[in-house]
Amino acid sequence: MKGFFNRVLKINATEQTSTILELPDSMLEKVLGGKGLATRLLLDHNPPGVAPLAPENCLIVAVGPVTDTPIYGSCRHGIFTKSPQTGFYAESYSGGKAAESISRIGFDAVIIQGASAEPVFLEITEDTVRFHPAQELWGLDTYAAEDEVLKRLGKKRLGGPGERAAALVIGPAGENLVRFAVVENDYWRSAGRTGTGAVLGSKKIKGICFFGQRKRETAFPDEVQAFAREILAQGKEDKGVQNYRNFGTPMMVSVLNTAGAFPTQYWSKGRMEGWEALSAQSLHERCDVAPRACARCFIACGRMSKVKAGPRKGLTLEGPEYETIYSFGGLCLIPSLEDILYLNDICDRLGIDTITAGNLAGLAIEASLRGKIPDKLEYGDVPAIADLLHKITYRQGIGAVLAEGIKPAAKEWGLEDIAVHVKGLEPAGYDPRVLKGVGLGYGTSDRGACHLRATFYKAELTKMIEPDQIEGKAELFLDFEDRLCLFDTLILCRFYRDLYPWPVLSRIIHMTTGLTWGKEDIQKMTNHVIGLTHQFNVREGWTPADDLLPRRFHLEPLPESGKVITEDDLKAMLKDYYRLRGWE
Repeated sequence: MKGFFNRVLKINATEQTSTILELPDSMLEKVLGGKGLATRLLLDHNPPGVAPLAPENCLIVAVGPVTDTPIYGSCRHGIFTKSPQTGFYAESYSGGKAAESISRIGFDAVIIQGASAEPVFLEITEDTVRFHPAQELWGLDTYAAEDEVLKRLGKKRLGGPGERAAALVIGPAGENLVRFAVVENDYWRSAGRTGTGAVLGSKKIKGICFFGQRKRETAFPDEVQAFAREILAQGKEDKGVQNYRNFGTPMMVSVLNTAGAFPTQYWSKGRMEGWEALSAQSLHERCDVAPRACARCFIACGRMSKVKAGPRKGLTLEGPEYETIYSFGGLCLIPSLEDILYLNDICDRLGIDTITAGNLAGLAIEASLRGKIPDKLEYGDVPAIADLLHKITYRQGIGAVLAEGIKPAAKEWGLEDIAVHVKGLEPAGYDPRVLKGVGLGYGTSDRGACHLRATFYKAELTKMIEPDQIEGKAELFLDFEDRLCLFDTLILCRFYRDLYPWPVLSRIIHMTTGLTWGKEDIQKMTNHVIGLTHQFNVREGWTPADDLLPRRFHLEPLPESGKVITEDDLKAMLKDYYRLRGWE
């Protein structure tokens, strides 16, 4: 079938060997690529009940049928495994420029199983897999590791003519098996959630370099080129595109505070006093900021930020994203963007997820204030939080407890009644007491409390459906979730969701694969893929209780609005959701 190489590369890290698996069209027609293919491969190759950090647990890097084509929003890759953070399904996506290099080795997915006896980094090309010693790289931060891997192979970031090289790397957190460690590329781009970096670390793999010259064939290449020109012209006039290009995701600070759904002081409030200092406008005033785009993107939502003045003067990185601002600024009450950039940089270098890191810092502050731990931590204490990030990474003191994740830490400190997570994954910066459909998304997400599987905050914040409405919410939610599941099988960037409605997605599938699918055909496929992820979780011990929200959201009203999401409302939405999915 067009759009695919019909091949998977399977690597045995223990024996340092590789084999090629053929993919029949009959399988790809059921799952497409990306998430769909990777989930099928996880079910087929992962032993049921395997420990996430055991050698037998697979780590899968996958791309989709739009990768390395002219279609905008297509430069993303996914990493899939069993999560060391939750014990359930793990999926994490990253942008930048790496996806095109991954695609050019000529495989739809790469499976890594087993574990090396000594640290290594992998070199994967069209026809070879080489294992290089990485003892001297072990301990390097992610920036230095990425540079060194490429340097040792004689590659530059964008490669030479006709060839692109990319390196995926872990930092010290992944090496030390911190359960929310990330896999990074292009310095600041992360497969950031569910602990994929810890799985790579457990295999003693410091990094993976991809380069090749294979190009995937699309069914109708002339139509693909014409479509890309059409979308580019449309995007230039689109207000949503302009907002993301001008302000990036930090614009959500204003939106969520205005809605009263900005998680503050470790989930005790929905609005932060003085939030204006954390806004997109403030970022552009206090830093030199330039829009930064992934490959094949005209939105350029990234913020390349350089601090203008003060003790952080000269600090430069891509960020901070809204989620990092919420997790450190809101949850930890840090009112300075310069300080948030500083903490963001620490997380990126060490290789840890900023959402989980900020949530765990907030929990640790509460533990200190309640006398649960001897360490003295307070809200807004930037040096103490920075020190905590290093303690987590190197498993020192209370950092060793937090490195195991929120569920073990909350149990250890007797804080299970206030710890905020679903399935062991902390939520993003959207309070479900205000945005009830987001609460449904947190509960049903295969990887834990995730806002991106359906991006349903968009529907509620724009009043496509009232945030407090319960009846009929699951039906609209499924429409969002199905469409975004397709994004993950193709793989496409979330921020093209308004440019790619159902009819356009049908066109994209037809142009790339040759399949003629309408909305019903697509939803049949996405329902199957979502069912496969649920099947994986059931196999790994899921019960309906794992889809419930923290009791705080039911019992603790937000002080600004008095809002909660009742247990009855959540269960009513869940019941509708299961019925519509056809699940018992």
